[in-house]
Amino acid sequence: MENVDPLGIHTGESIVVAPSQTLSNREYNQLRTTAIEVIRHFGVVGECNIQYACNPNSEEYYIIEVRL
Repeated sequence: MENVDPLGIHTGESIVVAPSQTLSNREYNQLRTTAIEVIRHFGVVGECNIQYACNPNSEEYYIIEVRL
C-alpha cells in the first residue's frame, strides 16, 4: 500500500492505495528485499506490517514501524 496524501499526525489518517502507484520497479524491489531481511532478523513467522518513509527525490528510505 502507498499513502497518496501527506501524512497527518498518524499514518492511519492518510488515504492509501494498493498496489503502490508511484514506486519504480527498482524501489519496490528494494523495499521488498529490506522487508524480507527485517522479518528474517526478527524471526517473524506469520503476518508483519512494515511502514517506510521514502524520499521521492532519491532512493533514501527509513523504516518507521515494524508491527508483528
